[in-house]
Amino acid sequence: MKLPSISIATTSPTRLPSAASPIKQSTLPLISAASDQPPRTSHQVIPRLNPLRPPAGSTCGVSLETRAVHQHNQHRTSIMQRREYNRYHQVWQKPFYGTSMEKEEYRRDLREHLKRQMEEKRIPLSLRLSGRAKEGEDLREVDRLARSTELQQRLQHRKAMAAYRDDNKKLMEQKWQDSALARSRDILREKYRLRLNPINWTGTLK
Repeated sequence: MKLPSISIATTSPTRLPSAASPIKQSTLPLISAASDQPPRTSHQVIPRLNPLRPPAGSTCGVSLETRAVHQHNQHRTSIMQRREYNRYHQVWQKPFYGTSMEKEEYRRDLREHLKRQMEEKRIPLSLRLSGRAKEGEDLREVDRLARSTELQQRLQHRKAMAAYRDDNKKLMEQKWQDSALARSRDILREKYRLRLNPINWTGTLK
């Protein structure tokens, strides 16, 4: 199985660097020793070079090596690593090895940060507590209304039962009075009959 051929159009033949024309260090950007210790305010930007396209030189293939460009990139990598190391350690160097003003500034920032954290924690806690208090007040109000409604219902029921009792008492008293009156009438009638006829035919008088 054959792979399709790919034709590369070139305008001019590629020249490879020879030993007669090496890449000089003077053609590369200078990296001074002062760049190892960057200032606190700004950092010097070190460009990264392409080994396949070195400055002031011809393009070379991947199989070749430009030592000056590789050295430049390695030096640049070490400087950037040193800067990152210094930046990382400057965070904790101030409170331990800084001046008194830097230490006080660090303590002030720490206090402000702690106050901000406490305030951020206090706000939702206070909102939650106020919500619980309002919920408790609402529940107490509902319970108070329920108790007052139940008390009113009990009072009304008691009044209704008292009126029912009084009505029953009146009916019973009226019934007793009617029964006593009827009994007295029967007795008078029997007495009147006995005067007329001494024989007790009904057997009510003994």
